[in-house]
This record gives sequence, C-alpha cells and structure tokens, in this order.
Amino acid sequence: MLTNNSSNKELLEVAESNFKNVSRRNFLGYIGGASALLFTAAACKKDEMPATNNGVDLGSGDVGVLNYAYALEQIEAAFYTKIFESPYSGISASESALLGDIRDHEVAHREFFKAALAAKAIPKLELDFSTINFGSRDGVLGAAKAFEDLGVSAYNGAGKLITSPDYLLLAGKIVSVEARHAAFIRDLIMPGTFADGLDANGLDMSRSPSEVFAIAGTYVKTKLNISNLPKN
Repeated sequence: MLTNNSSNKELLEVAESNFKNVSRRNFLGYIGGASALLFTAAACKKDEMPATNNGVDLGSGDVGVLNYAYALEQIEAAFYTKIFESPYSGISASESALLGDIRDHEVAHREFFKAALAAKAIPKLELDFSTINFGSRDGVLGAAKAFEDLGVSAYNGAGKLITSPDYLLLAGKIVSVEARHAAFIRDLIMPGTFADGLDANGLDMSRSPSEVFAIAGTYVKTKLNISNLPKN
C-alpha cells in the first residue's frame, strides 16, 4: 500500500514551501529531490514486482502507474546519459550545459520513482539505442524531441489513472518540467518553435500506456507487461 495521507500532506507542505524559495531554474533540479522525499516516506510494503513469461508486471493501481512513469524515466535518463559518453561533433557549450541539465533532471526523476516504489519497483530496464545516431546533432536533438514529447503525452494520459491526490499533484509538477524540456529542445532545433507540438485545441498530446509503449518499445529490450495498469 502506498498511501499515508498524514505524512504525505506534511511533507507536501514542506516541499511546496521550499519550492517557493527557489528560482525557476533551480526548481527544475529541485523537484527530483523534494518529490523523492515525499514518495520515499509513503512507500511501505516490501514485496517485489513479479516477472513472468508475460514479462515484468508493472503492477496495478497507483503502484502500476508509478512503475509506468519509472520505466519512462529510465529510458530518458539513459538516453541523455549516453549523449555525454561521446558528445556529437560541434556541440556548443550552451547546448552541452542545457542537455546536461536535462540529463540531471531525468536522473533525479528516475531515482525518485525508484525510491518511492522501493521493493515494488520494476528492475533496471535493458535498453537499446542503436537506431539513434549519437554522432549527429540532428540525430540527437531529433530523438530528444521525440522522447520529451512522448513523456509529456504519457504523463498527460496517465493523470486520470492516478487515485492519490498527492501523487497526482507531484506528477503534474514533473510533467511541467518535461514540457519545458520539450520546449528547450525545440528551440535548439529551430529558435522560436518552443510552443510547437500542440494539438488542434492548443493542448499537449495525451497517450495511453499502450500507445506510449508502442513507440517506446523500440528502445526497450526488457519485456514489460502493462495488462494490469488501470484502464482509461
């Protein structure tokens, strides 16, 4: 069980107070640590997520949704980490700094979900980015744009599946960070296009878990079972 309303509310109040005392730039990095504190305090039961012939089960209820987010954050964190193993030719200091900041945010998000879920967390995923040309600026930024857009659409689609108001609030904070990542990447590709990618109603895209993994599955070698996730 992942609910502890009293401690959740107290920690949320502390986190919100601290958020007000940091700059907009520092907020992006701070959210990982603050959210980790709240989710870690809420985690409790110590049984591991099972792996079957159908793949690693993400779980059900809020646990399943958190594991869903954890899987996506693993992909993004690994992608941005790989960029710096051999940066693309001609990468500028400003691009390196921005991509490094995004990497740090994604790693913080990954670690807070891991801490929140504790023994209920799915294992580290086996990933394959061989289809991405990390030596090319266009290849890296194009993939980054795709990952960020996918992440935003995934969080938007998962919001209605979360039952805990505290978790929904923090998921909203994270998706706002992911949306800023998407805007920054767009501006690197083509200055002034940071607001592109909206639907006909001027809203960010929303995707279901099955739609998200139909795309993300290209990079995930670990077999995942999403059949027990809450339904739309």
